[in-house]
Amino acid sequence: MSITDNGPKPNAFDIETATRQNTTYRSVAWTGKYLQVTLMSIAPGSSIGLEVHPETDQFLRIDAGSGVCRMGPSETELTHTDVTDGWSIQVPAGTWHDVVNTGDEPLQLYAIYAPTHHAKGTVHETAEDAEKDEEAGTDEPPEWTVQPS
Repeated sequence: MSITDNGPKPNAFDIETATRQNTTYRSVAWTGKYLQVTLMSIAPGSSIGLEVHPETDQFLRIDAGSGVCRMGPSETELTHTDVTDGWSIQVPAGTWHDVVNTGDEPLQLYAIYAPTHHAKGTVHETAEDAEKDEEAGTDEPPEWTVQPS
């Protein structure tokens, strides 16, 4: 299944199939004015990476695989919850979070950011590619999205 980010135009696609077929660390599937949908595939033993978004809420849903979700008010105060196919994770803005693949197959999930968090149509094959874009400042939301002041 091929997904093209046509945001901010109306869009519909089979998100479960697209998520399960995705092989990239992160692919932006749709960018709206107020939120964004990304597909993620996390290799066994790897993770999303411990992070915090001060002004971005996040919703994640696991569609395949198993892992552990870590969340809390600081990098050192994290609760751990085992997650698997069908689980959802809600991350309020300002919450430290990570999802670690503890299984032996890719952890397939999608994430919804509000407000939009990444550049429209971005595809990061690996976590390292995502990190390089963040450091270079090339993974910024489009100017037509609504961002916190």
